[in-house]
Amino acid sequence: MNDYTRRDATSFRDELFNRGMAGSSVSRTFTTVKAVFNFACAEWGLDARNPFAGVYFDRAKGVTQREPFSDDEIRQVQAACKETDDELRWILALLADTGARLAEIVGLAREDVELDHPDGPMLHIRPHPWRTLKTRSSQRSIPLVGSSLWAAQQATAETRGMHLFPRYTDDARCNANSASAALSKWLKNNLKAGRTVHSLRHSMRDRLRAVECPPDIVDQIGGWAPSGVGASYGRGYPLAVLREWMERTALGG
Repeated sequence: MNDYTRRDATSFRDELFNRGMAGSSVSRTFTTVKAVFNFACAEWGLDARNPFAGVYFDRAKGVTQREPFSDDEIRQVQAACKETDDELRWILALLADTGARLAEIVGLAREDVELDHPDGPMLHIRPHPWRTLKTRSSQRSIPLVGSSLWAAQQATAETRGMHLFPRYTDDARCNANSASAALSKWLKNNLKAGRTVHSLRHSMRDRLRAVECPPDIVDQIGGWAPSGVGASYGRGYPLAVLREWMERTALGG
């Protein structure tokens, strides 16, 4: 550990940028490396300065702002999904009206969809051996409304076995990258708006803002880390309350 130098750290920074990584991605990588270095030194009792700390780089370099879908564009997506009505479009429709991450949807088990839940149809986002979750707050339940309810009904009726989307997920892995490439191509050819699949997650946050949903409920629905100590106390909002707000965002899909 004592052999690492600042030159190693700056060379590592330069290599990440040379690979085409954006400043935000480089920042996340350095955060991980710094934490691992500090942990190793603490565990082994080493008195070593962390050469990866304080390395300068432009965090805004290569970062592009993801534009959310407009409500009209989302309606177009929903209509096109119903017209095509296949596994890939069910994934897209679920994304459109849940705001979930792509891997969270692609890696769903059939038992994660509970259409007869006491508080209405529900989608449970939880870790599986083939697909972990990004953070602890990512584990959550999302009321199914609009196009997400339609997609969940179609998927559970048409698929068999453990996985909701067996084309992209098996017992070993969840291939969200393959689904992302296929969906991005389809959106580009059909919507021609230059939006990415992840833009649907941004759109849901905007839709919740538009109906004046409280920020801590927005965080619970989207699986974002809550802000403040008090937000982490208790079990969160009841599912019936989440449903009320989700229904307000529905676009008739």
